[in-house]
Order: sequence, then C-alpha cells, then structure tokens
Amino acid sequence: MANLKDSALNYEAPTIHNIAELEKVSTELDVKTETHTKSDGESFTVDVVIIDEQKYRVPATVLANLKAILQAKPNLKFFKVNKTGSGMQTTYTVIPMD
Repeated sequence: MANLKDSALNYEAPTIHNIAELEKVSTELDVKTETHTKSDGESFTVDVVIIDEQKYRVPATVLANLKAILQAKPNLKFFKVNKTGSGMQTTYTVIPMD
C-alpha cells in the first residue's frame, strides 16, 4: 500500500484527448457518451472513443461532417481529423482516407 506522499507524486489527472490527435481513425470504433459536471455544478455530455485505454473526445461537428461523407461514401473505413483554432473558434475538418 502506498502512502499519501507517494500517491500524490504519482497522481496524474484524468485527461480526455481530442480525436484530431490521432493519425488515422476507424469508422468502426465504438462511441460512448459520458456525462461530466463543471465546477459550477452544470452537467454536460461528451462523446468519446477509447483507444489503448485513452479517451478521445469526438466533437459533434466531427460526427456531422463524417455523416455527410458516409452518405456519399458508405464503405469508408478510415478518416483523419484536422483541427484549427482554439476555444470557441475551433474548427474541425474530416478527411476521408482509403
């Protein structure tokens, strides 16, 4: 059993990465919706995929763009996401890959 000091030194806050950090994303990944609570007590939901025990957030705009691509190319297996900007100015571009 570890003492409090060792536990504190080894502690890493849970993080959720962004799907744009991945080089290639499979369209077959399972999506999970998680509910989180802000510091003011307000709840919000986040869609995530899990790869190698790491969570990657999937913004709603990525899902909307991917839907449009899949309607034109239903057999798409992989895609990539480019992220530009930050905060409220963030935009995502979904790029189909073969």
